[in-house]
Amino acid sequence: MGMTISALARTAGVTVETVRYYQRRGLLGTPDRGEGIRRYEAEDVRRLGFIRSAQGAGFTLEQIGELLQLDAGQDRARARALAAERIAALDLKIAQLQAARGALERLARQCHASEEGPCPIIAAFEG
Repeated sequence: MGMTISALARTAGVTVETVRYYQRRGLLGTPDRGEGIRRYEAEDVRRLGFIRSAQGAGFTLEQIGELLQLDAGQDRARARALAAERIAALDLKIAQLQAARGALERLARQCHASEEGPCPIIAAFEG
């Protein structure tokens, strides 16, 4: 029988507008209007879950579109390449976050060490 767009969105944990956005981006198909209403199937729920999981891993919608195409084509080499690109981007982000954390820890120690003069934390962000 299928489900309406609102039931699909609710089942997948997204909004109706998110479903429509993914349709506009070509990530999710738009079923024909049977009996005047579009009906979505379990495969659409699976695809929405895939999109959300891939977003959680940091893939862009463009990369997710490519992964969805690879899903049908079994191109493991390209899937691995996309994963390697994502891992490299995550490694860079982790390094940046660790550097920021280290800098903030140093400022917090400096702030704690003395009550005189301007706060090192505020001074660092001012200039």
